[in-house]
Amino acid sequence: MADKIYKPKREEIKTHKTGTNFSVKKNGNGKKRLYDEYSKEDFVAEIEQLKKRKKYGLVWEEQEEKFDKDTIGKLPVLKEVKNREIKTDKKLPVNLLIEGDNYHSLSVLNYTHEKSVDVIYIDPPYNTGSKDFIFNDSYVNKEDAYLHSKWLSFMEKRLKLAKNVLKNTGVIFISINDIELAQLKLLMDDVFPSGFLSVLVWENREGGGSSDSKHFKIKHEYILAYAKDPAKAIIHQEEIPDEAAYTHSDKYEKERGKHKLIKLNSASIQYSKSLDYPIIAPDKTKIYPSFKHKKACWRWSMKKVEWGMKSEFIKIDKDRKGNWVVYSKQYLKVDNENNPIERQRPPLGVIPLFSSTMATKQLENIFHKKVFDYSKPYPLIEYLLKLSTDKNSVILDFFAGSGTTGHSVLSLNRQDKGERRFILCTNNEDNGERGLKIATDICYPRIEKVMRGYKDLKGNEVNGLGSNLKYFKTSFVDATPTDENKKKLTAQSTEMLCVRENTFEEVLSKKDFKIFKNDKKHTGIVFDQAAISDFKKEAKKIQGPIHTYIFSLEDEDFAPEFADMDGRIIVSPIPEAILRVYRRIFSIKI
Repeated sequence: MADKIYKPKREEIKTHKTGTNFSVKKNGNGKKRLYDEYSKEDFVAEIEQLKKRKKYGLVWEEQEEKFDKDTIGKLPVLKEVKNREIKTDKKLPVNLLIEGDNYHSLSVLNYTHEKSVDVIYIDPPYNTGSKDFIFNDSYVNKEDAYLHSKWLSFMEKRLKLAKNVLKNTGVIFISINDIELAQLKLLMDDVFPSGFLSVLVWENREGGGSSDSKHFKIKHEYILAYAKDPAKAIIHQEEIPDEAAYTHSDKYEKERGKHKLIKLNSASIQYSKSLDYPIIAPDKTKIYPSFKHKKACWRWSMKKVEWGMKSEFIKIDKDRKGNWVVYSKQYLKVDNENNPIERQRPPLGVIPLFSSTMATKQLENIFHKKVFDYSKPYPLIEYLLKLSTDKNSVILDFFAGSGTTGHSVLSLNRQDKGERRFILCTNNEDNGERGLKIATDICYPRIEKVMRGYKDLKGNEVNGLGSNLKYFKTSFVDATPTDENKKKLTAQSTEMLCVRENTFEEVLSKKDFKIFKNDKKHTGIVFDQAAISDFKKEAKKIQGPIHTYIFSLEDEDFAPEFADMDGRIIVSPIPEAILRVYRRIFSIKI
C-alpha cells in the first residue's frame, strides 16, 4: 500500500458504494459520516474488480483445490504401463485408459487431443454429502458450509479443460440428479455459452421409485446435453418405422410382428468380393447378386445368410418375370439379428427405462460379486452414443469409474462394425469398504473381460467384443524454467506424442530418435538435432507421411532440413508446442 492515504470523495463513494469497503459508515451515535481510508491505487483496483464482476449468473465462493505435494510445480506427462496393454486384433482401434487425477489427465489431453474429441460423456459425483465427493483428500458432507462451492470449483476447472478437446461439432452429456442440477445448468451456460441442447430425463428405476425424497417417490435422473457449437452439432434422430409398410405375416408374427421384404442384393453399398457369392434357390439353381446388369453384392455375409435361412429371416421367391429373388424379412418388433426393438418413441427429452438395478447386475455378471456402487447401465450410454456419434468417433469419459462408457463403445462397435475409440480417465482411489482400487481392480479388469471374453454368473461363456487398449499413468516433470527441464520434458514426451498421433507400433528405437506407426502413417521423434541426418536416412526407407517432432530450445523451423523429402515430412519442434498449452493451464513461465 502506498504511504499517502487517499480519502475517497463523496461522489466516488456514492457511485461505488455497493458491495465495497468504501460504503458510507456511521459512528456510534449514527450521525457523523466516516469513510474507510485507502491508498488511491487500492481504491482504483477495487473499483476495477467491481466492474469485472459478473452481473448475472452463477456466483460461488472459489475454493482452492490442493493436489498431491509431488505434483506441485510440475507438469504432467504420460507413462505407459506396458503389462496392462490389451491386444485382440491389430486391425481394430486402440483405446486409452489413463490413471491419475482427471485434472492432470485433461491437461495432457489438451495437447494430445485438442479439438479432436467428438463426444464427451461424464458421470461426476452427485455431491450428495454421503461420501461420494472427495475434495482435498476429504469427503464433503452435507453440513459443509462450502458444499456447493467446492463442487463447483472442482467441476469448473475440468469442464473448461474438457471444452478445449471437443471438436467444433462436438457434444457433451453429463449425468446428474436434483442436488446439483440447477448449479450445473448455470455453470454449463457459463462454460458453453449458447451451447445448451436439452435436459434429458431418464427413468432409472422400475416400480414405485426411491424414497429419497420425503414427499415424492423419485425414479428419474437427468442428463444435460450441450454442444460446443449447436449450429454444427449433429444429433441423429431415432428412426420410427412406418407401420403401414409392414404388411406381410408369417408364423412368427406374434413374437416378431409383421414384416416387409427388402431385396438382399444391392449396388448402393461398396462392392466387396466376400459378399459376391451364389445363394442356392429352391430348385437348386444358383442366384447371384446381379443388380440391373451392374456389379453388385449381397448386403449380408454368407454366414449370416445361412443363419437367416435357418431362422427364416430370408425369403426366396420368383418375381413376375420368373426370376429368383432373395429377400431379407424386416420385422416390426425385432431387428435382423432377432434382437427386440423398442418402437415406442418416448416423450420429447425423455429417455427410455435403463434401470440402475440393471447396471448392478451387469457388473456382478462380469465380476461375480458386487464391486461398484451407482454405475450407469451401459445400454444408457450406448443409447446416447447412437444419437451423437458416427462409426469413427472419439469418445471421452474423464469420470470413468467402473468403465461403463468403454463397455458401451465396444458394444456399439460390435453392432454396427464401427471403429469408435474411447478415452477413459479415472483415479485409483479405494472404492469404499470393499478394498478395491477403482482403476486397477475395477475399470481395467472390466474392459479386459469385455474385450477378451469372460464367464457369467451361470458359467456361460460370453464372447469378447474385441479391440485394443493402452494403459497410461500420469507422471510429472519439473516446471522450473531451465534448459535442462525442457530436455527432460522432451525425453518423457514419447508416449504423449504417440497418443497424439495414434501411432503405437514401434518401428525403430535409437538413442537419439524413435519411429512409430499405425496402418496409415508414421511418427518420428528426434531428441537431438545432431541426429537429423541419421533420422532422414531411415525416413527415406519409409513410404507415406511422417509427422516428425524435433527437440529445440528455441522453437526452430526445421522444414528446410527436409526439403528433399517430397513433402512427406511434417515437422514440429518440441517441447514448445506442449509448453504453450501448459502455460495457459498452469500459468507457468517455463
